[in-house]
Amino acid sequence: MKPKFIFITGGVLSSLGKGLSAASIGALLESRGLKVTFQKLDPYINVDPGTMNPFQHGEVYVTDDGAETDLDLGHYERFSSARMGKKNNYTTGQIYDAVISKERKGDYLGATVQVIPHITDEIKDKIRQVANGADVAIIEIGGTVGDIESLPFLEAIRQFKGDAGKENVLYIHLTLVPFIPTAGQLKTKPTQHSVKELLQIGIQPDILLCRTDRLLPSDIKDKIALFCNIGKDCVITAKDVASIYEVPLVFHQEGLDEKIVETLNIWTREPRLEGWHDIVHTVKNPTQEVTIAIVGKYVHLEDSYKSLNEALIHGGIANHARVHLKFIDSENFEKQDSFDMFNSVDGILVPGGFGSRGIEGKIKVIRYARENNIPFFGICLGMQLAVTECARHVCGLADAHSSEFNKDTKNPVILLLKEWYDYQKKSIQRRSEDSHLGGTMRLGAYPCELKEGTFAFEAYQQPSIFERHRHRYEFNNEYRDLLEKNGMIVSGICPDANLVEIVEIPAHPWFLGCQFHPEFKSRPMDPHPLFRAFIKASLQRKNRL
Repeated sequence: MKPKFIFITGGVLSSLGKGLSAASIGALLESRGLKVTFQKLDPYINVDPGTMNPFQHGEVYVTDDGAETDLDLGHYERFSSARMGKKNNYTTGQIYDAVISKERKGDYLGATVQVIPHITDEIKDKIRQVANGADVAIIEIGGTVGDIESLPFLEAIRQFKGDAGKENVLYIHLTLVPFIPTAGQLKTKPTQHSVKELLQIGIQPDILLCRTDRLLPSDIKDKIALFCNIGKDCVITAKDVASIYEVPLVFHQEGLDEKIVETLNIWTREPRLEGWHDIVHTVKNPTQEVTIAIVGKYVHLEDSYKSLNEALIHGGIANHARVHLKFIDSENFEKQDSFDMFNSVDGILVPGGFGSRGIEGKIKVIRYARENNIPFFGICLGMQLAVTECARHVCGLADAHSSEFNKDTKNPVILLLKEWYDYQKKSIQRRSEDSHLGGTMRLGAYPCELKEGTFAFEAYQQPSIFERHRHRYEFNNEYRDLLEKNGMIVSGICPDANLVEIVEIPAHPWFLGCQFHPEFKSRPMDPHPLFRAFIKASLQRKNRL
């Protein structure tokens, strides 16, 4: 079967949920036995989101092959068995870079290089490449219809129906139907204007997903169908839900998956949605509750920790528990020594991050967790600061620090590794303080060997794992013996390169830091072992008190 293509666009305003909609559609089609893949086409000119501020763009999601991508790829992986990589996310910057490189090599034989056809042809080539081997490719166009930045992508997908055949292409448009309390009415005008904008580009949507806070009544669907030139059964309510894992079920109840396979003329089995029903039931009917403090510096925008938040929820699902997340700005502790806000907390997590802001506050919180036997989970920078805290307050190295934040420290327990073996590129990589920011990361999946009898081994129940990384600085092995003599052991090592991946304090109820980002591999139907174990330990502490 030739691959089918579903293009998802958004209108009216951003953050309506295109990524979740794409992921949920993928989940429904996969439940019908189809093999799906995804692609996110982002209009911004950055080559990737790797150097972008999390407050502007949310988290950077990392794939096994080391791509720094949009957070929507996390939704795609959590909702389906598809695995993302570099080919699943392209930006305007990458597209133009590819075209300019071809022009410099003379690939265009002296032609004047233009947006049409050269840029649009490059976009279409990327779409075709990602669809290889899949039954259905779901392509999400970032931004909002009407943005000047997204026009080349919209023009490319307009052309695509002519290239692939209308029976192989489906356009889905996500829009807004707001309820105006003062009028007591749902308003369809934003949807009408958004579809009009899309029609001016030359794209007639086949299906409308209408984001709203309630089920759309029949007369509203009739009105939208009439003014937007589609069938009433093609107007789908994208209703607000308590848990994002309800979205596939809501879409199925609205008949979305049936309409998609009918329009694309695909034969499939009936959907098997038992797993999704089980997850939603567990989320809505927990047998216990736990509160986890997330101490970071991007806490004012929850999307900055999207995968982390979801992985904690998955850990709760594994333990039949509702997880309450308490976001705490680490800068608070640089000005105060009161830890009263942790009185209602059952576990503390310090996530990854970049830059010196809030560092000393995180170290104070880590010390508090260690000294008060509160389950602690440090991820990436959180692990590095746990090492720093232990070196300072247990090993007696008062000035211990990471050379990232104090280049003059006499005890750099964390340092920039100048030479290391890159498993992704299969070669020795070299870097310095002056290296290009975009090229000095340890990115993607690396192996890790676990030590038996540790928290890590108990969680994973296997000796070898692969986890995803995104960092520059590493544990300084010169301090390993000193730390281990003082109670902090190394329980995970990256073989060959001899890089420390996991540290623990065995005398503590549960204290673990990992250099990698386990949140990127957690799924609602397959919670990550470390999050499962962390939530379990936090529940045990709560039940003891």
